[in-house]
Amino acid sequence: MGCDRMRRRKLETGNKNIVGERIVTLRKSRGIRQKDLLVQLQIRGVDVSYSVLSKIEGQTRAVYDYEILAFADIFGITADELLGRSD
Repeated sequence: MGCDRMRRRKLETGNKNIVGERIVTLRKSRGIRQKDLLVQLQIRGVDVSYSVLSKIEGQTRAVYDYEILAFADIFGITADELLGRSD
């Protein structure tokens, strides 16, 4: 098994939020690792664990409004864009 292979999600995605998939897409398109995203969240006062981030990305945990704002800020988009309300 090579180190360049991406890990695939073992569990099915949930339906607890609508931003998880977008967060994964944005994070990967910018080459951001989960641990680096966690640091950026902590800088913005949002303290979540690796497990919680995984659950958000897997859509098995709801996302609080302040978390949505922090994710949007990190990715340089609006909360509406993160929510899929505008293109």
